[in-house]
Amino acid sequence: MAAVPAVTASPAMAADPPGAVVVSPDERAWVFRDGEGREVTLRGFNVSGSTKLYENDLLPFRTTADAAKSAQAMRDLTGANAIRFLISWEGVQPAPDRIDHAYLDKATAQIKEFTDRGFRVLLDYHQDLYSSHLFHQGSWYTGDGAPKWVIEAGNYPRESCGICLLWGQNMMTNAAVREAAYDFWRNRVLDTSAGRIGVQDAFLTQAKATMTHLERELPRRAFDSILGFDPFNEPFDGGLDGGSGLDWEKNHLMPFYHRFRAAMDESGWAGKPAFVEPLVFWNTGFFEQGGMSSVGRLGTRMVFNSHYYDGARISLDPSPASDGVYGAPMNEIRQRARDLGTAPFVSEFGNKLDDDRTPWMIRAMYQAMDYGVPGGSWWDRPSDGGAVLSAIQWHWDVYSGRHHEPMNGNPRKVQTDGDAWNDEDHSVVAVDDGGGVTLRLDRRVLDRLYPAAVNGGTLAFAFEDLARSGYGGAGRQQPWLTVPSSMPNVAALVQNRQFGVLVWRGSATGAPTDLHLPASFAPAGTAVVSDLGALNGLPGSGPIRVTREPGSSSAHRLQLSPAGDSADAVHFALMANTGTGSPVTADQLAAARAELSAWTARHFPAG
Repeated sequence: MAAVPAVTASPAMAADPPGAVVVSPDERAWVFRDGEGREVTLRGFNVSGSTKLYENDLLPFRTTADAAKSAQAMRDLTGANAIRFLISWEGVQPAPDRIDHAYLDKATAQIKEFTDRGFRVLLDYHQDLYSSHLFHQGSWYTGDGAPKWVIEAGNYPRESCGICLLWGQNMMTNAAVREAAYDFWRNRVLDTSAGRIGVQDAFLTQAKATMTHLERELPRRAFDSILGFDPFNEPFDGGLDGGSGLDWEKNHLMPFYHRFRAAMDESGWAGKPAFVEPLVFWNTGFFEQGGMSSVGRLGTRMVFNSHYYDGARISLDPSPASDGVYGAPMNEIRQRARDLGTAPFVSEFGNKLDDDRTPWMIRAMYQAMDYGVPGGSWWDRPSDGGAVLSAIQWHWDVYSGRHHEPMNGNPRKVQTDGDAWNDEDHSVVAVDDGGGVTLRLDRRVLDRLYPAAVNGGTLAFAFEDLARSGYGGAGRQQPWLTVPSSMPNVAALVQNRQFGVLVWRGSATGAPTDLHLPASFAPAGTAVVSDLGALNGLPGSGPIRVTREPGSSSAHRLQLSPAGDSADAVHFALMANTGTGSPVTADQLAAARAELSAWTARHFPAG
C-alpha cells in the first residue's frame, strides 16, 4: 500500500496557480478551457462524506492540519487536480436569523489547503434525504442537509421508509422526507423564531452569505481556482402532482437553479458556472425520471452535472464489470450535455469497498469516462470514444473506519465502521496507525494517466491501466485496450505494459499540453512515441519533457510542446510504462512511430 506521512510543514506551493476555467465550444462537444485556451480535464475526489457527521462539525475535516494532510496525499498519490468540497446548509445557518461565520472560516481554511497545492475546487451544497432531523433515534436511516429549525417549523410526520433495501428508497416511500422536499421546491412559508420565512428563500439567503464570505476571505489566486457551485446534491421531487419528472425539472428545479445563478451573480461569482444536477434517478436503471431534456439549452453559465452509480449491480445484478460495460451510460451523459449546449461533468461515481467486484467496476467507470467504446474496438473507431469526461469520485475520507458518530444522536448506535453513514463504505483511503494516508484500491485504478490540459482540442484519448480485479494486488490482470494485429510494432511495445494514447488538434498559442504521469511511469522508465519524437526516458527539457506536478512532493506531469504548432496540425503521442519487461530499442520506437503516424493520418486527417 502507498502511504504518505502526516503533513507538518508548509506545502510545496503551486508555482503556477491553476486559475479559472470557462465552458467553451469545441468541434465535437462543449469543454472546459483554462486561461491559456487549453482544454482541461478535471479529475479527483469528493471531500467528503464526513460533512454529513456531527463529530466533524459538518465539515470534511476536523482540523485544517487534517485538510493539509489529505490534500498533500491526494496530490502525491493520485495526481488529482480537482475536488468537490462538501458544505452543509445546517452548518452555515443553524438558526433562521444567524449565519455561522466561524463555520465558514473553517471551510475557507480547509479549501485553501487544496488550492495551495494546485487543486481546482467545486463547492457543493450537500444533502441526502433532505435532513437528519427528519429521523428519530430508533430510525434505520439518517440524512443530512436542512437545519433543525426548518424541520421543526415544517411539523412533518414521523418518518418510515417501509420495506427498504437501500437508503435511497426513502426518497420514494418515506412520507416525511417527501413532504419536506415538496415544501422546499414550492418555497413553503414557515413560522420560525425569526418570523415567517420561505424555506427556499432562507436557503438562498445563506447561500449568498456563503459565497460572499468565500469571495472576500479567500486570497485572489485561491478564489480564481474555485470552479463554481453545485447548488443542490441529488435533487428529488417529493411529489410530481400527476406530472412527469421532465415537467418537474422544468417547473420547479430549473426556476430554483436560476434563482441560485442570480445569487452567484450578486455575490461576486458571476464568472463561475453553476454545476446543476438533474433528478437523482435519471440514469440509475430504476425509477428513472428526468434528465433535463425539456428545460432548454443551459448555455455556458451552467454545467450539466450528473452522478453515476450502477443501480443494477448495487441491488440485483451479481455480474462483474468488464471491458466497455459503462460506455452507454457515460455516452448518455456526453450526449445530454451536447443537447443542452454545455460541458458535461460527473461529480459522483463509485461503489462500496466491501464488494469484491468494486476494483473493476471503478476501473470500467474510468475507462468509459476516458473513452465511450470498448477497449477492444477503440483502435478501429477512436473518434467514437467521445470527449474525455471530467469526473470526481465518491469519496476521500481520511477518517474511514475510525469514526465515532451517534446515529441520529443515539448514544447506543455509535457508528465507527466505514463512512459511519447509512452503512456506506466508499472511501478510497484510510489512515494507518502511523498517521499515513493509504489507498484502499489498487493504485493503478486511482493514479491514472489523463490529459490535464490540451493545447488545442482532444480528438481521442485512451489509457490501459492494467489494474487487477481484486484488492491488495490480488485478482486477475487483463488488458482491455488491445492493439490490433495490423499494428504489430505498437502491440509489441505495449505488451504487458500500462500505456495511453492521446491524439489532439494543435493550437498556435504556444502553451504546452500537460498529462498527469502516474507514479508507475517513472521518468527514466517511460517511453513516448509521438510526431514530436520518440524516446525512452524523459528529459527535463525539449518538446517532450517531464516536470513536477505543481503542489506535489513526488508526482510528475508530461509536457508536450510541438514547434511551430497550428490549429490545422494533428498530433499523436503514445506513453508507455517501460520500467518492466525487455529493454526498448531505438528501432522499436521508430517502427511503432511509423505505425502510429499512419493510423493517425487514416483516422484524423489534418486540415
